[in-house]
Amino acid sequence: MKEKKDYVLGWIPKYSIIPLLSALALNMLVYSGSMVLCKNLYHHDFTTAFDRMVPVIPEFTSIYLICYVFWVVNYIMIAGIGKEHMYRFLTGDFLSRIVCGIFFVLLPTTLVRPEITGTGFWDQALRLVYSIDQSANLFPSIHCLVSWFCYIGIRHQKKIPVWYQRFSCVFAILVCVSTQVTKQHYIIDVFGGIILSELCYLIGKKTNLYQGLWKVFEKINHLTGLEKKSRQEKQMRKLSEIKG
Repeated sequence: MKEKKDYVLGWIPKYSIIPLLSALALNMLVYSGSMVLCKNLYHHDFTTAFDRMVPVIPEFTSIYLICYVFWVVNYIMIAGIGKEHMYRFLTGDFLSRIVCGIFFVLLPTTLVRPEITGTGFWDQALRLVYSIDQSANLFPSIHCLVSWFCYIGIRHQKKIPVWYQRFSCVFAILVCVSTQVTKQHYIIDVFGGIILSELCYLIGKKTNLYQGLWKVFEKINHLTGLEKKSRQEKQMRKLSEIKG
């Protein structure tokens, strides 16, 4: 059993702080960096007949925004499942952002957003989202990608209650729906995000790439005092490396 001193606020594993912050930093770098690189490039519009049929539902802006809390909570829960699971998960997570960056730079995308004429609270909230979030970096959808990662990262994990696994699946689907009815993404962006998350998660789960990531962050954690060297954990990691 882990001691309380190994956690921050009683539920955030100290060993996960730097790896999770690194995941956030990479996400921001890829998203914002590609925006700068592609600012003056031609942006493709992949709007389909289906996209044009989907109505605008401003109330779904709530899901679109609340998902940020969902991401934080689930990533911390995933980290708490165990170190090996976290590093396998983050291997897929990091890989997915690199792939996203490649798509954002080589295939810049945009769409024409509708004019929001309503005066209700969520109409105004959606207008605010439009004003601060550029219509770019659409394929694949990071909103859908990360939300699906939040689900598959706890999927079939015994340490996570089944009801919460089901909730995470439903909420991830709602986030995908929200990207459509707020007109933030095309339908192809949704499938692109989900497929990419599944593929990258599978790579992290089925390969040994996570071991390099584990070693790097383990050294950083030791240097910063966030993690102590443990002979037992070292033996367990060596055993996992043997198993592959």
